[in-house]
Amino acid sequence: MNIDNSIQFQIGEAIRKSVSVKEQILRSPELLHLVQQTVERVVDCYRHDGKVLFCGNGGSAADAQHLAGELSGRFYFDRPPLQAEALHVNTSFVTAVANDYGYDHVFARMVEAWGREGDVLVAMSTSGNSPSIVKAAEAARKQKMTVIGFTGQGGGALGELCDIALKMPSNDTPRIQEAHILLGHILCEQVEKILFPT
Repeated sequence: MNIDNSIQFQIGEAIRKSVSVKEQILRSPELLHLVQQTVERVVDCYRHDGKVLFCGNGGSAADAQHLAGELSGRFYFDRPPLQAEALHVNTSFVTAVANDYGYDHVFARMVEAWGREGDVLVAMSTSGNSPSIVKAAEAARKQKMTVIGFTGQGGGALGELCDIALKMPSNDTPRIQEAHILLGHILCEQVEKILFPT
């Protein structure tokens, strides 16, 4: 096998693994029901004038910001904006808290400042064990927020703190994140359709 064929094979393998994770989700009535429950919780939050906060590190931070933007901007069609924010976007706040309290506390402090009873925290961690994400979930529970976790197969410590834990059927970080953004897009689509029927 020459190098060109080797690269093509690896590309194909990555795509097959990604498709396999999504097929496992599709074949899981339990996981699909949890996605439906997530949609219902977020819709209920917005109907009661609440907001949705997202948090994640690294690639999950990018996904958190992406999904917050889909809700606060628009998804498929023009409609009023929904209150949603990713907790890492204020770099002055993040760096100040990391400097003064330690990085593990950056999202928890923001949850304490912004979170209110009835709001939703979407906590994203492929391992479920990122200390900053776990502490954010703990703070959200104290604020009587709904905690929705996007994790990998095991769920980690985060899975134990969630009202709804969406555990992707994989232990491979890129494949987990690809599944997270798929379910995140489905969440945004369904929330938009329900709240703004055409």
